Amino acid sequence: MPKMTIDGQEYDTEDFSEEAKAQLLSIQVVDRKIADLNADIAIMQTARNTYAKALSELLPKSKQ
Repeated sequence: MPKMTIDGQEYDTEDFSEEAKAQLLSIQVVDRKIADLNADIAIMQTARNTYAKALSELLPKSKQ
């Protein structure tokens, strides 16, 4: 039986009402989207850092 802990209390998800199951599904969809966005952010940050490094190598070094 699928169990879930919410705010420190364990629940059997099979006992959830249809409305509660719908809310749980919505939370799971949002959680997956957040995970996808975080992965995209990590990729974009890596690309940004690569471009910044390449740019710094193209710019003249400042005289101190």
